Amino acid sequence: MNTHSINLLTTTPFSEESLHMISSISPRIKLQDVSGLARAEYRGDKDATEKLNSALREAEILYGVRFPVRVLDRAPNLKWIQVTSAGVDRFLTDDMLESPVILTNASGIHATPISEFILQFMLMFAKQALLCFDMKQKKEWQRFPPTTLRGKTTGIIGLGSIGRETARLCKAFGMHVIAVRRSSKKEGRARNVDRMLPPSKLPELLSESDYVVITLPYTPETSGLIGAKELSFMKSTAYIINIGRGRIIQEEALIEALTEKRIAGAGLDVFATEPLPPDSKLWELPNVIYSPHVSGGMEKYDLQATRLFCENLTRYLNGKRLRNVINKKLGY
Repeated sequence: MNTHSINLLTTTPFSEESLHMISSISPRIKLQDVSGLARAEYRGDKDATEKLNSALREAEILYGVRFPVRVLDRAPNLKWIQVTSAGVDRFLTDDMLESPVILTNASGIHATPISEFILQFMLMFAKQALLCFDMKQKKEWQRFPPTTLRGKTTGIIGLGSIGRETARLCKAFGMHVIAVRRSSKKEGRARNVDRMLPPSKLPELLSESDYVVITLPYTPETSGLIGAKELSFMKSTAYIINIGRGRIIQEEALIEALTEKRIAGAGLDVFATEPLPPDSKLWELPNVIYSPHVSGGMEKYDLQATRLFCENLTRYLNGKRLRNVINKKLGY
């Protein structure tokens, strides 16, 4: 049985409860919180850099959402990095792609908060919440006919944990659900999905959906996936919702489609450039619902992420395959 001590560094501030949860997994774990040193190094503290270098040289596991610069060069004994986010595109640097270090993410913990956000966008459009907010500001009283979600079609692009939970909620509202999944080779069905389509039938999903929902990770394959051609397939009464990554949609093409009302609106939690630049036309468009990349947030986020990490840490100690291992070439 392997009994060697494991040096584990947390590079992001976590609650005492989370740190206790980690250290309680096994007496083999030598836990060190270096988040303060990482912050001090970022501010230019050379003494902090020396101390951080010393800790990184012995590190076998890193856990956090941000990591010191050149971390792979500075941590020669590193075997595994677990991040607290689902998206990993910013971690997939050239040296990480070539490194044998395992990279895992927190995929799965965001399904509930993000799918609720998606349904919020849908309901705000269906019940014309933007119009109500505008009338309230102007002190106007003008009755209008809301619409319902029941009977409408949701098209989900990407059927991971978020897409599956979104499908479940949509079915609870009496909606018809179609989805595109990369691994689908032919048309079929899935739980809470009436029609499962292969990627080649994306135009069909776009043309049939009242709400198009993007739940994809950002990869070279998904970059710019939705452009002017794809938006032209959508109905003029349809809405697009993006909680994946901003660059999955070609933003200028989206702005043009929204401005010309070739689609009805967009619910956006992610953008090509974040924070959204002050001169972006998306700020001014009346048919855009905006949120500042917060759809995955929830109460006690660090505890949720740490529970998943501790499950993986137990697997690591027992020599079992880790959950959520990233295929670095695919990007997820």
